[in-house]
Amino acid sequence: MQTHAELTEPHTQPGTAGTTHASAPTTAQATTAPRLTDLAHGGGCGCKIAPGVLKELLKNALPAGPFPNLMVGTETSDDAAVYKLNESQALIATTDFFMPVVDDPYEFGRIAATNALSDIYAMGGTPIMALALVGMPINVLPAETIARILEGGAAVCRDAGIPIAGGHSIDSVEPIYGLAAMGLAHPDTILRNATAQAGDVLILGKPLGIGVLSAALKKGVLDAAGYQAMIQVTTQLNRVGSTLAGVSGVHAMTDVTGFGLAGHTLELCQGANLHARLHYSTLPFIPQALDRVKHGIKTGASGRNWAAYGEHIALEAGLPDEAATLLSDPQTSGGLLVACAPEAADEVLKLFHSNGFAHATRVGHLEQGPAGMTVAV
Repeated sequence: MQTHAELTEPHTQPGTAGTTHASAPTTAQATTAPRLTDLAHGGGCGCKIAPGVLKELLKNALPAGPFPNLMVGTETSDDAAVYKLNESQALIATTDFFMPVVDDPYEFGRIAATNALSDIYAMGGTPIMALALVGMPINVLPAETIARILEGGAAVCRDAGIPIAGGHSIDSVEPIYGLAAMGLAHPDTILRNATAQAGDVLILGKPLGIGVLSAALKKGVLDAAGYQAMIQVTTQLNRVGSTLAGVSGVHAMTDVTGFGLAGHTLELCQGANLHARLHYSTLPFIPQALDRVKHGIKTGASGRNWAAYGEHIALEAGLPDEAATLLSDPQTSGGLLVACAPEAADEVLKLFHSNGFAHATRVGHLEQGPAGMTVAV
């Protein structure tokens, strides 16, 4: 859980004061409306229940049964469920929602919607429709603030080419927003997180450090450049996933979110019974996150993540002190992690780069061995 610290800076987000950006709060809002992050005990994908606790909760909670058309269920902690409709269509269904990671309501809506749609792209699908999931403290937040959250989510869905066709709302203690999203793909091109192969190259699409930046924002120690980097990363749709599904040699894919790079790589390893070897020096980090973590800024979620799976990760000598924190840092609307044959790596990187993912890079590979991970310098 992130610490509930008061900001020492003004109410407006970094970089918004004095601008005419449509999502900047008005003067009246800035002086009367509470900060969204002050109404939440945690933010973004850092709100996720710790991996170990979640595993125990779900152990006997989800029914098994003979569902022959259910292509992907809960067995491997994949990004979405997949149901085969016919020989040429599979329905991808997912839901994702969380509490505010930023104070700007419009940007909160955009981030939450981008994050939810990422699960469709991570399976190699194309979104077709979404439903809004809304929980708001009605007597605390002004109606215009709530409306801006919904507008932000709708803007992302328009960008993705899909409607928000309905949804559900409740009066809740903390502000919550997200989507239930549906998509389509050919049954033969579904990309799971458990179908990687030994020898595969691992390619990461977005830079890391969102959890650190969110903690810095909550503590009032994030500058304007760091805030803008955070918004840019978290609102970039992972739509390239739909194209990657058609690349020969792409074997598996997932998106990196609340369990951090280490946690989601481990899910991939456990599903395929392989060992990952990551090269820390190749990992892309948001520069401001590296600066802040060296000053002790981190989320409580990173510690919970590491406690849940750190025993499966070997950190080689020579890594910086903050390595474990950054590897387990919860990513809100993070990048796609692709496992592909070495001969497909250049094409995968070219697709990432041509679709605006400038930081996409090779971060390691998979090999035979116990399901786990080694991180080298």
